[in-house]
Amino acid sequence: VQLVESGGGLVQPGGSLRLSCVVSGFTFSSFVMSWYRQAAGKERELIASISRGGGSTNYADSVKGRFTISRDNAKSTVYLQMNNLKPDDTAVHYCYALGYTSHYWGQGTQVTVSS
Repeated sequence: VQLVESGGGLVQPGGSLRLSCVVSGFTFSSFVMSWYRQAAGKERELIASISRGGGSTNYADSVKGRFTISRDNAKSTVYLQMNNLKPDDTAVHYCYALGYTSHYWGQGTQVTVSS
């Protein structure tokens, strides 16, 4: 099983990034996919989730209206489009897969928002 995130980096406030998480080793379409983040010294927090078919999404209040989660089941990939980034968005961002009997984490990708 692998969940490989990419797309993180350094961006100025107000900028955008698109994170990707490519998975392998399990049936992607059977899993609810989420993005979490963990800032230094803080607990990991859920920021966005998407249903198995992609028809339902949920967001934390802190990112609502700025971030968009999407998935492509044919490519076994989940995305997080992040717009209007703020310094408070600085964190390691993790991909998470929740199935009926198992769950998996990615290794994380760093997002730093700074001028």
